[in-house]
Parts: sequence; structure tokens; C-alpha cells
Amino acid sequence: MDEVEVVVAHAERATLRVGDVFLKVDADRARTDAEVEAMSLAPVPTPAILWREPPVLAIAAVPGATLGRLGGRATGSAAGWAAAGAAIRTLHDAPPPPRTGRAGRSAAALGAELDAECALLVANGVLPADLVARNRRVAEAALRPWTPAFTHGDLQIAHVFLDGDEVTGIIDWSEAGRGDALYDLATFTLGHEDHLDDVLAGYGDDVDLDLDVIRAWWSARSLLAVRWLVEHGFDPFAPGCEVDVLRSRM
Repeated sequence: MDEVEVVVAHAERATLRVGDVFLKVDADRARTDAEVEAMSLAPVPTPAILWREPPVLAIAAVPGATLGRLGGRATGSAAGWAAAGAAIRTLHDAPPPPRTGRAGRSAAALGAELDAECALLVANGVLPADLVARNRRVAEAALRPWTPAFTHGDLQIAHVFLDGDEVTGIIDWSEAGRGDALYDLATFTLGHEDHLDDVLAGYGDDVDLDLDVIRAWWSARSLLAVRWLVEHGFDPFAPGCEVDVLRSRM
């Protein structure tokens, strides 16, 4: 019998791997519904759904490997990063799904969420006040109108698999929906800013991409993640992770 590997586990959800099958357990059925819907609509490679029995979703492993992970050394050629950028562009150009995703918060809602989170980070002594204030100012550029796109919503580098320079699968679609395309680009390059040019080369230069907004999303996403990560057993203070991203803006 294959061993059971715990890929990730916290109070909200868990993912287990048994051989070539991933079992995703999520108490929030809406997240699983969003994931299944998004994978059925996305015009990019996604894992095959083997079966579903709420709260469990079984999906097949995808071939290939990721370009790295947040806090780790990035791998892959410039062509591989560009291939990921091209796949992201294909997704963003598709008709947006009816559901609003994680990247789809309004400017007003995002601003209120950032202000509340920044206050908690300082009040609880999680981060220094000057670090929080500087990144909140940087994050302001993300608070602007945007054209709805088909967004993944949690496009971490660890969620995109490649075989050589070909994208073989994008996983973890529970935050997908209508949203700001630059949120996905920022999430994918978070902590790996030196590969942004490669990603954008694949994404294409026929659209106007505001780099200040991508940088703003690096700050916003990190500010919003730090306390959640600490409370769920992860370490945003590890080298190259969210707190280092925030420090790089100083």
C-alpha cells in the first residue's frame, strides 16, 4: 500500500497524497464547488477529478515539477518562466466565470481589509509599525479600477507544474473567479521578483501592465497573509518569505 503523505493541514482544510492521488478535505463546500467549477472552465491544464464525496475531493497528480516555492531557491530556465507567463495569459484572456474570486475584492473592500489587518499587526506586535506603514502606502496602488479577468486567486509558484518548458498542470483552484489579473501575476512572482521579466515576456507585451500595481500587490498580499500564516502554523518570517518581501520595500 502507498504511504499517506500530509501535504498541508490546518484547521480549515487538509490535503493528503496517496500514490498518484491527492485527497483534498475541506469543511467549506463552497470552496470545493469553486474549485471544481474553475477547473472545468479553465483553458489551461488542470488535474483530472477522479471522484468527489463531500467534504473530500480526489484529484490525480500532474506530471512535472514546480519552478520552486516561496522561501526556496527558484529553478527552471527563463523559457520555463515565460511558459508559465503564457499560460497565465491564456487563463486571463478566457471569459471570466460568474463567481467572484479571491482576486476580485473591490478597492473599498480591499482597503478596509488592509487597514484592519495593519492595525492588528501593529497592535499585536507582529510587525514593526514603520514596516507596516511603508507597505500599506505601497499597497495603495492596488486600490484602483480593474477589468474583470478569469483569475486563479492563489497562483503561488508551488501551484504551477512544468515538464521542461511546458506547463503540465495548475492546481488548487478554490480561490478562482472574476478578479484583478495583476493579483495573479504578483502572487506567482512573490519572493521571486528577479523572474518577473521572464514571466511578462511570456505573458505578452500587447497589454498595459502597471509594474507599480504588481509591486503593490506584493505588499498587500504579504500584509494580509502574515498573521494568518502565524496562526495556522506556518512561518512567514522564514528567509525569502512574506516578511522579507515586506522588508524589501523599505
